[in-house]
Amino acid sequence: MENYKVKLKNIKAFAFDVDGVLTNGDVMCFPSGELVRKYDAKDGYGLRVALINDYKIAIITGGEGDSIIKRFLPNLASEVYTSSRDKLPVFEEFCEKYSLKPSEVAYVGDDIPDIPVLINCGLAVCPADACEEVKAVCDYISINNGGKGCARELIEQVLKIQGKWRHDPKVYKEWREEKDKEYRKLFE
Repeated sequence: MENYKVKLKNIKAFAFDVDGVLTNGDVMCFPSGELVRKYDAKDGYGLRVALINDYKIAIITGGEGDSIIKRFLPNLASEVYTSSRDKLPVFEEFCEKYSLKPSEVAYVGDDIPDIPVLINCGLAVCPADACEEVKAVCDYISINNGGKGCARELIEQVLKIQGKWRHDPKVYKEWREEKDKEYRKLFE
């Protein structure tokens, strides 16, 4: 098996599941029926740095609700696909929309519905606490659990090997202000 670090050089985009990857998998249900998830701020910063560096990011989740869309668009992802019961066609749609080869996309998943994408993407990654079936098909198993920095770890590895991991306060501030305007237009 090829060392996964060789594949890091070819990555142009990222795709992530939500529950169990960008969260620890816990979902709180309020009496109103609203579901609430807890996200890691370090993962969020990693997603932003990737977007600032022109990587495309897809969120592909079986989860539902406006809270997922509001969390990720427009400042943490390029595309958000909710209610994805069959994730491979959604992954292929994302690749086609951005003229990406599946081999240029790293995907992070943690459970059985993620396996079809994991075996068809360029770099298959899972959190340390993913199910065994997922671990068996992944190129890399993160040292971090879901919702505890596994997305940041992957993004940081890719950007470092490609010489793009850096923080410019001026660029970051301008980018955030622009994305905050986009967010207000989308959700106000």
